[in-house]
Amino acid sequence: MGGVLDLNTIFVPFSLFLTAGYNVFLWHSLKRKPSVTAMGMETWRRKAWFRSFKEDGEKMGALRLQTLRNSLMETILISLTAITTNIALAAFTNNAYSSRHSLSGSVFGSQSGPMFGVKYLSASLCLLTSFLCSSMGVGCLIDANLLINSSDEFSSQVYAEMIMERGFMLGVVGNRMLWMAFPLLAWMLGPVSFMVSSVALVWGLYQLDFGGNYHH
Repeated sequence: MGGVLDLNTIFVPFSLFLTAGYNVFLWHSLKRKPSVTAMGMETWRRKAWFRSFKEDGEKMGALRLQTLRNSLMETILISLTAITTNIALAAFTNNAYSSRHSLSGSVFGSQSGPMFGVKYLSASLCLLTSFLCSSMGVGCLIDANLLINSSDEFSSQVYAEMIMERGFMLGVVGNRMLWMAFPLLAWMLGPVSFMVSSVALVWGLYQLDFGGNYHH
């Protein structure tokens, strides 16, 4: 039992610190040098893209609105994936709890009742947060679509841009929370799988956020 506790007390805090530390580093980079991150450049391009709505003709305006609808569908897909995974997790946990004693040993970590509950609640919380943020992002993008199509008499361009940007940011948060839930799901198989999944996730996100040559 001592070996089990050692694995949990070493690998789990390390994995959580690694994931949280990367997100703090990303937030700091977005605040200080947004041009070196993919998210910062996408935000800059979105603002330029939005401000060209009124300048383009009707054909280009329709094409840009279709692009906004594509982002809307992506956010809807993320929210559906999050809530479906959470429902499947609840069904899986109900069965796995009864057979948790078969997953014994230091590799699988502690499978006691309280620890098993912590694993389920942490993964479920991430998935529900992803669903909530994505759902709010969908609402903001729908409002932005309506505001963009309405005349200037009934909507302000600044307000429409703010709503659209809020929808995109909520969609990004929902997407990141969904990805962060997968290492927590792997935690049910033990702290070693949790650590490996967290390292793989941080490496993948770093390549996505900083892998391009954005500073040029």
